[in-house]
This record gives sequence, C-alpha cells and structure tokens, in this order.
Amino acid sequence: MRRTNSAGGLRVWVFAAIGALNAGPALAQNYPVKPIRFVTGGGPDAMARILGAKLTDAWGQQVVVEERGGGGGMISGETVARASADGYTLLLATGTHTINPNFFKLSYDMVRDFAPVTLLGTIPFVLSVHPSVPVTTVDDLVKLARAKPGELNYGSGGNGSPGHLIGEMFKSRTGVNIVHVPYKTVAQGVTALIGEEVQVNFVVGPSAVPQIKANRIRPLAVTTLKRSASLPDVPTIAESGLPGFDAPAWNGVLVPARTPPAIIAKLNAELVKDLKLPDVLERISVLGFEPVGSTPQEFGEFVKRELVKWAKVARELGAKAE
Repeated sequence: MRRTNSAGGLRVWVFAAIGALNAGPALAQNYPVKPIRFVTGGGPDAMARILGAKLTDAWGQQVVVEERGGGGGMISGETVARASADGYTLLLATGTHTINPNFFKLSYDMVRDFAPVTLLGTIPFVLSVHPSVPVTTVDDLVKLARAKPGELNYGSGGNGSPGHLIGEMFKSRTGVNIVHVPYKTVAQGVTALIGEEVQVNFVVGPSAVPQIKANRIRPLAVTTLKRSASLPDVPTIAESGLPGFDAPAWNGVLVPARTPPAIIAKLNAELVKDLKLPDVLERISVLGFEPVGSTPQEFGEFVKRELVKWAKVARELGAKAE
C-alpha cells in the first residue's frame, strides 16, 4: 500500500508540475484581459503616459496611469509591492526608488519584492556652475574648490535627493569640500544657481538645456557614461578625469515579485518594441531621455548596482533610515 500511494503521489506531483509549466505560456497568450495600472510616484509621468498609450493600442486594454505621490516614491513602491503578481500593476521606477532605502524604513525590499521588466531610458544630470564662477572644466572646478575649501556651495532638491547624493559622490571621488545647500524642490535649487545663491548644481538634463542656451548657467560635464545627444559638446565626468563616474536619472518598469515570467517577457517585448517607434523616440528625446530597452535580467542587475552605489554614498554621509 505504501508503494502504491507513493507512486500515486509522484504522478500527481508530475502532472501538477506539467500543468504549472503549461499554464505560464497560456496565461501570457491571453494576457491582458482587463485594464492595467501603471503606477507612478508623483514625479514626471510622461514616459508612463507615452508607453501606456502604446500598450493600450497594441493590446486593446486600457492602461491607466495612476499617480501615487508622496514620500519620494515610497507610496508608489509600496502600492505595487503589495499588488497581485499577475501583470496588471506596473511601477514606473526611478533612481529615487534605489536611494530611499538609505533614508527611510520601507515596508518593501527593492530586490525581494519586485521583478524587473526593462530599463526604459536614462537622462544625464549636468554638472553646472553660475557663469560668474571662473571655471570651464571639471578639473578647473576641482582646483578652485581645493584652493577655496568650504567657500563654494552646491544646491539640490533636498537631503537625500538624487542631486544631493550625486554631489556627495563627486566630493568623495575628488576630495573637495563643497558645501551642500538643500532646497525644498529641485526647481528652487536651479533658481538658486541662476540667482548665484549657490555656485554649483547637478541639474537634470531637460531643466539644464534651456538655461544653458540662455547663458544663465554654464555646463561642465554630464553624469552619464556617454555624452548626451541634447548636449553633444559637453563631456562626461568620466572622461574629465573621474573614470567610471555614472549617475543618471532613469525610468524603468518593475512588477510585483512572482509575476509569471511569460507575462514579464510579453511586457518586455512590447515595451522594447515601442521604444523604437519613431513617434516615441521623438517624444522622449524632447524629454531628454536616451532610450535603452534592456532585458529583464539586465535591468535587474542595473537596479542592484544602483542600490549598492547609493548605499556606499549614504554610508559615507552617515545617513540612517528613519
């Protein structure tokens, strides 16, 4: 009797396993059969709206962009982490999501509770100075800061913001003493640079370009590994004496962990295809995005690198999650 029950149990297990394997592709083939939520964190949601419309056109199911602002992306992250792992809730992830764990006690884990879909695109920050500052290169700035320790200030959108962390990473790599001045918003930090309240700022690309053209700020370098198409004559920080310096703003798509791989693959294939469409390329280039369209595995590794990078900077700052 014991042997018979064991054999029967084995058959049940095998059939269940085969059924599970077959269910994944079948589920993806029918997906989606209802509207999809594309959750954003209260920041710019243009990428979600542009690509959400393309998903709606391709699949005939409405993609609803849902803003869950507050906490610098914490609420949007929590919303998606707690959602059903069925492909019907997407998160527009940004660099802030990988910075937050160093400053706040989160109810979710960026690696454990999400599955990567794709890195959509990146935007450089522009290391910029007020035109009155007598420097034109990164090396010039470093030399000036070393000659006048503590006399130069850099502005940001607040403690723990991307501009703040990039500024601290720059200070760590160069050994300079430039004083951080936090503002309540990114826009206020840029206004402070234009008004010479601060001498330095890491301004996100789309905000920097019009000010550069109007000669209100002077660009020294961009924070991405590759030069920006919107500022082709501006070198990277990496090629200006700090090899490997890479700190982009970015948008990507995450879904709840345990979302079926077949659904993730279908989402990835459609989003990567849409990122290559001429009208999409035109619209996102205006926003300053360099399209990427990575595999889920590549995006997963990217997120892990971002988490490690900002954790190191936060430790050097002595930041603690509260």
